[in-house]
Amino acid sequence: MTPKPKKVLAVASGGGHWKQLLRLKPVFESYQSYYITTIDGLPQKSGVEHYFIVSDCSRDSLMSVVRTHFQILRIFITVRPDVVITTGAAPGLIALLFGRLIFSRTLWIDSIANGDQMSMSGRLARKLAHKVLSQWPSVAQKEGVEYWGQLL
Repeated sequence: MTPKPKKVLAVASGGGHWKQLLRLKPVFESYQSYYITTIDGLPQKSGVEHYFIVSDCSRDSLMSVVRTHFQILRIFITVRPDVVITTGAAPGLIALLFGRLIFSRTLWIDSIANGDQMSMSGRLARKLAHKVLSQWPSVAQKEGVEYWGQLL
């Protein structure tokens, strides 16, 4: 009997977060992969087959955070990923939380835009994710996370 392929859920807000996540797309192709982003059209332009669009959210709007929580919860009920990988921002942090609750392995890759310090979401992710990476060696050392290279 062939083992069931692992399900990977890759999460990123639009813009640079999405571009960085797509650099990992070849790695995800050997798994059953699903994507979450905040801008409709991005997955289609990127050749992503299985995707979900959620509302973007920020700490400035509690209602947007609540709405995005429920959207991502529905996705987790449907997909039940084994692995959650995100390049940020807030929707990725929410996905990490749900990933931990269902015992998925979790990875946060802080955006390359954060060259001086971890993003606020990245600092929160250190408490949630199994592994947290910075794309800057100096930031990784200062923040106590790992550096594996840059995506862009």
